Amino acid sequence: MFSRRKLPDELSRLIDGYRWRRIEIGESGAEVYRLTAKEGPSLILKHARDNTSLSLGDEAARLRWLSQHANVPSVLWFAAEGDGRWLLMTTLPGTNAEDARVPATIKVRLVAEALRALHAIDRSACPFDERLDAKIARAAENVRQGRVEEAHFDEKNLGRSAADLFSEMLSKRPTHEDLVVTHGDACFPNFMLDGATFTGFVDCGRAGVADRYQDLALICRSIEYELGTHWVARFFRHYGLDTLNQARLDFYRLLDEFS
Repeated sequence: MFSRRKLPDELSRLIDGYRWRRIEIGESGAEVYRLTAKEGPSLILKHARDNTSLSLGDEAARLRWLSQHANVPSVLWFAAEGDGRWLLMTTLPGTNAEDARVPATIKVRLVAEALRALHAIDRSACPFDERLDAKIARAAENVRQGRVEEAHFDEKNLGRSAADLFSEMLSKRPTHEDLVVTHGDACFPNFMLDGATFTGFVDCGRAGVADRYQDLALICRSIEYELGTHWVARFFRHYGLDTLNQARLDFYRLLDEFS
């Protein structure tokens, strides 16, 4: 954890008077804090050290582009100085879909409609390349640098080495990509709900043009874990996909082990 005394001067002025609470949810590699004050809106501050694979600069750029097409937090300040990188942004109304106290029928419909709308954005206008060549190159670098947390693998992959699992993943690479604008980490904690309303996406650092199955694989995993396998079919009905490619779902779930 960093010392607040090492905050960049401009950032220190922007958040003067705010109270801090660390947010533990997520595995992004960043320290994340919710900032609140008696007057003024709540804010989110992310901090990542220079020796991590995480790029808060990438997240800031993606948020700025996505804000023209979808509901996402607004970037208030970003800098790479002092003790690593810093990203200050607004919050979104409501609660993340994992914690939201809404019926499963509503939750599944809202996330399906949100992804369907995101995937309908004109991908030709998106400047961020998250196709397989880029993703696999990043995954390979994470393996080489020892950044892959084998203890966090899906249950069926526990006990495997990152190198062994990476080889298996490469052998299952799809020959086709159905390219759309994707979130990149489409799990329940990254969808914000306010009652029966979807209010936006958070943690958008992997957003970009990729196969729609990148998002479908991860949201299906969230639905299975949180609600049960039987809700997956309902999700796809709302999303509007009648025929599924199970091999691509399995591949993108495997690829996520290296993110």
